[in-house]
Amino acid sequence: MNDVAARMDRLPITRTHRMATFAVGLGLFFDVYEIFLAGVLSQVLVRDFHMPKDWLPWLLGSGFLGMAIGSSTLGRLADRVGRRRAFLLGLWVYSLFSLAGAFSTGPVMLLVTRFLAGIGIGAEPPLADAYMGDLLPAKERGRYTAWAYTLAFFGVPAVGFLGHGLTPLAPLGIAGWRWMFVLGALGSIILYPLRRRLPESPRWLESVGRHDEARELVARIEAEATGALPEPEASRGAKPEEIGRLRDLLVPPWRRRLGMMTMFQLLQPFAYYGFGTLVPLVLTAKGYPMKSLQFSAVTFLGYPIGSVISLPIIERFERKYVVAGALTLMAIFGIAFGTAASTAWVLVLGFLYTTTSNVFSNGYHIYQAEIFPTKLRGAACGSTYALSRISSAAMPFVLVPILDAHGPAVLFVVVASVIALNALNITVLGPRTTGRALEHI
Repeated sequence: MNDVAARMDRLPITRTHRMATFAVGLGLFFDVYEIFLAGVLSQVLVRDFHMPKDWLPWLLGSGFLGMAIGSSTLGRLADRVGRRRAFLLGLWVYSLFSLAGAFSTGPVMLLVTRFLAGIGIGAEPPLADAYMGDLLPAKERGRYTAWAYTLAFFGVPAVGFLGHGLTPLAPLGIAGWRWMFVLGALGSIILYPLRRRLPESPRWLESVGRHDEARELVARIEAEATGALPEPEASRGAKPEEIGRLRDLLVPPWRRRLGMMTMFQLLQPFAYYGFGTLVPLVLTAKGYPMKSLQFSAVTFLGYPIGSVISLPIIERFERKYVVAGALTLMAIFGIAFGTAASTAWVLVLGFLYTTTSNVFSNGYHIYQAEIFPTKLRGAACGSTYALSRISSAAMPFVLVPILDAHGPAVLFVVVASVIALNALNITVLGPRTTGRALEHI
């Protein structure tokens, strides 16, 4: 293990770690807000713009297509210019085009602005995962990344309750849904000064040969620690060939991990976003027309609660088994939700599904950043995560017709089958990571 990595892994949690957790979590809040915005507002936007029903998949998918591009390009950029600069660029692009979306004059402009805003916000999760994985000590990496996502997932009930409260109103004569776009854009602009204060990743600085800067930064973080620090593990020295080219991911052991994560990211949106973004449509199909916004708001409370539940278990159990176990429970709760016939069971099962899904989400976000080398962590996380955005964009074209033709029960049987396949994928092919130094995984 190199000197910088060993010194970082011996650290306790310091002020820098806490500040980074808050700044990253707040940025992820707006990522989650953006993802769930179109699904919550879908019926309102179709009504206000008099959109044909076959436009709905395009509305739901346009942002995800932009996110796929942003995730892959800004993820790679983060390995070239640093995590911090890529963070700031993505934030500006999202803020600009989300604000422009509030002034959409028709469905075409709305789709274009959603796509462009997606480019900015799309890299947020993989960059956050890579940055937190780089910065945090091995024994606290999972727990503090989960704290960042716990803050983030308050964005889901925020969208639900804002959608329920604002869409019937027109403050200052402006439609409520437009205010929801404005609030997202303004919030991310307010975040910008906080993000500027973030330190660059010392592991990244070391990986690109900026050794003095890396050691100076680690020394500043060490100065924040109270009490005596343990001796760092003995350095094992640098490898003769540093990994820095995308094709290096196609050699062992990275090739197997890349294949596993490629399959994982293609399938996981059917479990996660397949429920979250389509729940208003599912509730409408089950006979709860415009009240679906209210049901969404209540059900979406499960997202931050599930994230909190993950905190005590994310470092106690092997990460890949936490992910696989949560997927299994999601399959069970999803089928039950699709067949539920009463309001009470719809709410209970929807809550259980979303709660479990965020144990799953926290687990895999931590996991995907742990299994790739530092010099390609941004690109590997970004490019594989981009596949989930492409899959998410295609998902409405697959799932909405199934829902229309066969109903919620069949929809969730399809989703559960995909979930089971993905649980098997990560269980069989994924390496163990919990509590291990990144350089040893």
